[in-house]
Amino acid sequence: MSNTDLVSLSRDGAIATLHFNDPEHLNAMTRAMGEGFRDRVAEVSRDTSIRAIVLTGRGRAFSAGGDLDMLQAKADQGSAEPGTAWRSIRDEMSTFYRLFLSIRDIPCPTIAAVNGHAIGAGFCVALACDFRYVATSAKLGLNFTRIGVHPGMGATWTLPRLVGPALAAELLYTSRTIDGAEAGRIGLANRVMTGEVVLEQATATAEEIAENAPLAVRAVKQALRRTENASIEDQLQFEASEQAKNFESADAQEGIAAVREKRAPHFRGE
Repeated sequence: MSNTDLVSLSRDGAIATLHFNDPEHLNAMTRAMGEGFRDRVAEVSRDTSIRAIVLTGRGRAFSAGGDLDMLQAKADQGSAEPGTAWRSIRDEMSTFYRLFLSIRDIPCPTIAAVNGHAIGAGFCVALACDFRYVATSAKLGLNFTRIGVHPGMGATWTLPRLVGPALAAELLYTSRTIDGAEAGRIGLANRVMTGEVVLEQATATAEEIAENAPLAVRAVKQALRRTENASIEDQLQFEASEQAKNFESADAQEGIAAVREKRAPHFRGE
């Protein structure tokens, strides 16, 4: 199976769906899968006609996390060369993270349709999407300390921003697994539903997003990401600048006309 076969891409109009595609191994994350994922992300990022992305997993899992053979190889390397191997392991893991966290670079909105278990690094990739729809029965966990390693894949950065520092600390220290219902209660999931309809509902929301003006939607995504480091004054200037650019677009004329004429708008991204 080629790298890109490990991550399949399908398209329906303005919506693209990415599938982790190694169900036999519960979509465990290998470097080969990561390279395929990076390539798929680059492909959809270049296509300005795509207005929303859904990420999900084939089979009964979203992703079981980092491949155990890969983790074992790193542990063997570390124990064989204590005090020296950590530098090369650090560099390899840093590049591994970035393969999957390339999902953050997609300019249009991304929705994680968590159809089944999402563990460790697999859950981290779902957290890196703009928001998440989760199956009620899905098991979600950042089990890094349970296997004797520090969290990776952005877990200590993303999780506190979603659930607050105290709850993030509890989940990361304990490696506790939660279900979809609890993920909804604590704000990790926007919506919780049966696994059979997670992808359907995520796709329906993607279609709802795609009906809106794509230039404006992409600018909103930029704005939301900027708030991670921006002051309110800086953000106000960014918003004013992006609004000014949008007012030059045909989409703004169309959107205002549609309101006046009491009809649905037809945006072209121009």
